Amino acid sequence: QVQLVESGGGLVQAGGSLRLSCAASGSIFSTMGWYRQAPGKQRELVATITRGGTTNYADSVKGRFAISRDNTKNTVHLQMNTLKPEDTALYYCNARIISNTGRDYWGQGTQVTVSS
Repeated sequence: QVQLVESGGGLVQAGGSLRLSCAASGSIFSTMGWYRQAPGKQRELVATITRGGTTNYADSVKGRFAISRDNTKNTVHLQMNTLKPEDTALYYCNARIISNTGRDYWGQGTQVTVSS
């Protein structure tokens, strides 16, 4: 029943902005976040946000990206500003369900490409 669907990726020039959205359904979620994977690299954390609103960011995106969520709608967003070519990656939404297992779920990913 749990499903995460990302949207908002695309092609943008360096210095531009994109807003990613993730629509989660099927459960109530504790921590939600965004991860990304660039070609030849491991998947890395971009930003997370707890249900209470506590955020955590990778050093590489601090001051440029902002994560937010709407608990009523079960959505999480990532506002990405001042994008750099280094931000090019497949971005995945992640959400941990509130349950005894606390299993993590992943979306299929949305591509972000930043041209120089």
